[in-house]
Amino acid sequence: MTTAAVARLGRSSPSRAVFRLLPLVPAVLLLAAFMLGPIVYSLYGSLTDRALTGPRAANPQFVGLDNYVELLGSAEFWNSLVLTVVFVLASAVIGQNVLGMLLAVLMRSSAGPVRSLVSGIVVLAWVLPEIVAAFALYAFFAKDGTLNSVLGWFGMEQTAWLYHLPMLAVIVANIWRGTAFSMLVYNAALAEVPPDLIEAATIDGANAWQRFTQVTLPVIRRSISTNLLLTTLQTLGVFTLIWVMTGGGPGSASATLPVLAYQEAFKFAQVGYGTAIATVTLLIGAVFSIIYIRVLKPEVD
Repeated sequence: MTTAAVARLGRSSPSRAVFRLLPLVPAVLLLAAFMLGPIVYSLYGSLTDRALTGPRAANPQFVGLDNYVELLGSAEFWNSLVLTVVFVLASAVIGQNVLGMLLAVLMRSSAGPVRSLVSGIVVLAWVLPEIVAAFALYAFFAKDGTLNSVLGWFGMEQTAWLYHLPMLAVIVANIWRGTAFSMLVYNAALAEVPPDLIEAATIDGANAWQRFTQVTLPVIRRSISTNLLLTTLQTLGVFTLIWVMTGGGPGSASATLPVLAYQEAFKFAQVGYGTAIATVTLLIGAVFSIIYIRVLKPEVD
């Protein structure tokens, strides 16, 4: 290739690169309009004293970081922060992922009819509209609901679950609601594990647990990290389920950050303060995302 040809190739390369990026422009514009725009507007709103009614609704004033300073000094905020972390870790990171993996493994080792029955029952909880699932779970955990009726058959003491153990009730409810997604993701991932790797490990004397932990899990590492990220972000934003079942109560015993943000913005009319809580929730999601990306990032093939 002559020097002139190399020079022409070098001049044309940027043009070709720009041309290849053109199909991404509509997607980038849509993301900017419907995701980045609301995030920026929400961040600005958290720096104002906007209210739902009154003079501050029409003419909100910029107050800088006052809402965040007030948050840091609020015991109610820290209580909600702890409840949110517990809710996410217990129901998403541990509950949905562990149970979803277990169900996926059991389904792959079960007969066809059993597999179809189990998957149908589990997926039913996922496809129900969230408001319908929330009312069903409220009826299940209510003092005169299904759970206490079943316990009464065995002579066990009935408990006001939504009053005495509200966080346990909503954690179990969210696990029931979201496990199907993890099961489907892991079932698809397990189907992609090369059989020859499992066979080679078996020949080398590895038992079932060793094959699973040392062969299967490393192979599906990408699916695990992706599912952890998705279930965490979804659970971080759960509102309807908790609001219908407990309303954040009793008191603030189950008021996670989304519930607290709703109460402050629409019950107490402090929209700017509620938006600050929502922004903190967004930042927590970003922290979880960074942790998953860095700690669980799969090795480059």
